[in-house]
Amino acid sequence: MDNITHTLAGIALSQAGLNRTTRFATLALIIGSNLPDIDVAWASWGRGAGYLQYHRGVTHSFLGVAALGALLGGTIYLIGRRAKPAPKSPPLNLRWLLLLGWLSVGVHLLMDFTNAYGVRPLLPFSGRHYAWDIMPIVDPVLLVLLAAGLGLPILFRLVSEEVGARKPGFKRGAIFALAGMAAWWGFRDLSHRRLLGFLDSHTYGQEAPLRTGAFPGFGPLDWTGVVETDSAFHVLAANPLDSDVDTDHTEVFYKPKPSAALDAALRTRTGRVFSDFARFLWAHVEENPDGFDVTLRDLRFASVRESRHAFECHIELGKDLSVRSESFGFVGRPVDRGN
Repeated sequence: MDNITHTLAGIALSQAGLNRTTRFATLALIIGSNLPDIDVAWASWGRGAGYLQYHRGVTHSFLGVAALGALLGGTIYLIGRRAKPAPKSPPLNLRWLLLLGWLSVGVHLLMDFTNAYGVRPLLPFSGRHYAWDIMPIVDPVLLVLLAAGLGLPILFRLVSEEVGARKPGFKRGAIFALAGMAAWWGFRDLSHRRLLGFLDSHTYGQEAPLRTGAFPGFGPLDWTGVVETDSAFHVLAANPLDSDVDTDHTEVFYKPKPSAALDAALRTRTGRVFSDFARFLWAHVEENPDGFDVTLRDLRFASVRESRHAFECHIELGKDLSVRSESFGFVGRPVDRGN
């Protein structure tokens, strides 16, 4: 998820009552809700697809949760001992700071697990990716739920000051926000399961599905279905409220024929990292006077509605299959889908 959503979730946890457990509870929850993304500090320096190799790496694993949570709680406790307590603030409690550190970092891992990008929770022992596939990276509905749950109590307090009534607290709004997030995840999960059932019940070009995937877009009912058959990948728009998916309007990506150029591209560092990350890997090989242009794309990030093709690698090879250049980008360019 995006860091605004992570931060709002941390604030909601605090205002739901955890801010009363120890001094600096809110600070610990906000920092912990974003702390695993510290890996962008070194992931951004990765060449080619190096960003995919290091982002959401060990800091987004169970081991990372344990280490970061302990480091966060212990650091705040050591610094907090030197700070003068505010009036009516709860006492500084190391046990609670450690628990809040682990909770907030763990919630970050859970929220990242909900989207298609996924996490690798078993690092460094296993690099396998796990993803729930129910949420986009930025979800406007979830942002509204969290912002409303945290923002409306502020408005009510201002109104109460005007009329001289008792000021309402923030706890109910925070609990509403967290409950709304859980309910929205439930709706998204039902939508995801429904679409997978639709996709698996059809044939595509007279071929049965080998694998299917349903991935959410920015809009609440904007989903993309991806189906792999023996000869191709089929990408189509899907809506969980419809009675079925429209298999007559699919974007077809034919699988390439085996070739030495494709094998050479997949052996490059960028090719290895990207093929390990990609779940619906499609490749296109184009020969030119100087050698070969190889395009690798992860179709779970395609969008038929927006004609968008994201998460793409481009590898240039010479006639002797030597690597001339390799690059990775989050937004791809138009490529012939085969025939």
